[in-house]
Amino acid sequence: MRPSNRPARADAGKTTSTGKTTFTGKSTSTSVLGCLRPGPRATAALAAAIAAATALPLAAPQLTRRFVDEAIGGASTRRLVFVAVGYLILAVAGQGARTLTAWLASRLAWDGTNRLRERLAEHALGLDMGFHGRRTPGELIERVDGDVVAIAEFVVAFLLDVVAGVLLLAGVLVVMLTVEPLIGALLLAYCAAIGFAMARAQRLAVPSAARSRAEYAALFGDIEERLAGLEDLRANGAGEHAVNRVHRASGRKYRAEFRSERVGSGLLAGTSVAFAAGTALVLAVAAWARGSGTLTVGTAVLLFQYTQMVRTPFERLIDQLREYQAALAGVARVRDLLAERRTLPEPADPRPLPASGPLGLRLDGVGFAYADDGVPVLSGVDLTLAPGETLGLVGRTGSGKTTIARLVLRLYDPTEGVVRVGGLDLRDADPESVRRRIGVVTQDVQLFTASVRDNLTLFRPGLADDRRLREILDEVGLGAWLAGLPDGLDTGLGGDAAGVSAGEAQLLAFARTLLADPGLVVLDEASSRLDPATERRVEEVVDRLLADRTGVLIAHRLSSLARVDVVAVVDGGRIVECGRRDALAADHGSRFARLLSAAGVAR
Repeated sequence: MRPSNRPARADAGKTTSTGKTTFTGKSTSTSVLGCLRPGPRATAALAAAIAAATALPLAAPQLTRRFVDEAIGGASTRRLVFVAVGYLILAVAGQGARTLTAWLASRLAWDGTNRLRERLAEHALGLDMGFHGRRTPGELIERVDGDVVAIAEFVVAFLLDVVAGVLLLAGVLVVMLTVEPLIGALLLAYCAAIGFAMARAQRLAVPSAARSRAEYAALFGDIEERLAGLEDLRANGAGEHAVNRVHRASGRKYRAEFRSERVGSGLLAGTSVAFAAGTALVLAVAAWARGSGTLTVGTAVLLFQYTQMVRTPFERLIDQLREYQAALAGVARVRDLLAERRTLPEPADPRPLPASGPLGLRLDGVGFAYADDGVPVLSGVDLTLAPGETLGLVGRTGSGKTTIARLVLRLYDPTEGVVRVGGLDLRDADPESVRRRIGVVTQDVQLFTASVRDNLTLFRPGLADDRRLREILDEVGLGAWLAGLPDGLDTGLGGDAAGVSAGEAQLLAFARTLLADPGLVVLDEASSRLDPATERRVEEVVDRLLADRTGVLIAHRLSSLARVDVVAVVDGGRIVECGRRDALAADHGSRFARLLSAAGVAR
């Protein structure tokens, strides 16, 4: 027996056979920072813009002091106009530098977060069914996009209001200590006290923001589920229940958001009061110094302006605290997502399945339990299917038929035993080879918002030329349908399959599989939801698809088993009967024969 999972280091990334890297532990931090880090030229341009946006406002109060002192000293109007024009130039240039900084910061932030969004989407799509079974699509959309938006907004705020603000604050303090050491030292101590209080308060703010982001994701997931089941909810009168569920999720989101806003608003109000008191204290000291003759009026005005400039960075920092909280929560959730590992281990020495021809299938002592509850779903399953044969799986709902199909497709690994395809243990097979040589057609066909060509090739360029695509569509009976489309293969199909009937969608799914030319095909009763006329067309296509291929057919209607070679009856996660279809049907004592009789299907 081989273990289904291999231990993996929690502090290193891993490169798969397809060249993609999954990230865990410490490497997730490097991955996030690597996506957000701009290039050297962009960094230099942004640094220059931030330096200008910091230096120009620092220079402007010096001109104000000169204007006031020279006006009191009786300077000429020409001289005062010259100083005023200089101040105006500095003010306009400072605003221009800040605008340029905002534009560069926004561009770099969105470029970086777009790279991060692509990395997250790629990583999430590479995770196993075990992960996606525990997550709703709405939650994943929020984690891949919503959390990244919060990070992008914070990066812009960080560059504009944190980096530039801290530099401005440091410049003001240096100038204040140079102009009036006593007042500068007093302001420095005051700013240090407020900064310490803000750092302490931030520890309370981040958890509340994290809870708010989590409830936001849960609300998205709940809404997505309700919208997906809208027809059933309306048809069965469950709309009121669905609305109540959304109301409860919205209520949890509101309460979490209210707690987060209360913390942020309290910090902003406390900072405003503290700086109002600090400004009054500085003005009092300046008035005392002016009265003693050690300070000019212009210098007093300069100190007042610098005091107001100190207040601005702190207020911006508090104002951006909500984005900071949301970004920290978003980064934590992004790291958690990147730290998710595939439960299916990559083979150390991947070997490809046979490149052509039908593939044999063998299950030896296979057992399986889902990781969520650990309850055995399959136990002691033994099946052998020769290349080119077709197996029919029958049994009650929940007996384990679909789980066997998932193991054959290697969506999961068995917890006991071995699944062999083409004589090769699937755990040792190259994953790309498995996806190429094993095909599947289910009842629920997914059509993407893309052209007919892309829906057939599944966005794989160079898979087949247009002539081959038309041949495939003719082969499945969609030639006339294609000819009626306004743009042929370039015609767009909606994500909700608008304009495409259920039968046409099912035939498109068969065309996809025929185009890939697999050696083993899993069919999940692909015709069970169609009308009789369309079902006959689909059955003809199934015959073409199974010709010279090995097939596994999950049967919900026993009439569809007329074409199979071998029948396996599944009950309680075990194969309770298995044999040639004709022999079992002729044996009146077999389970399969009794099932045929109960269903009224001819033997």
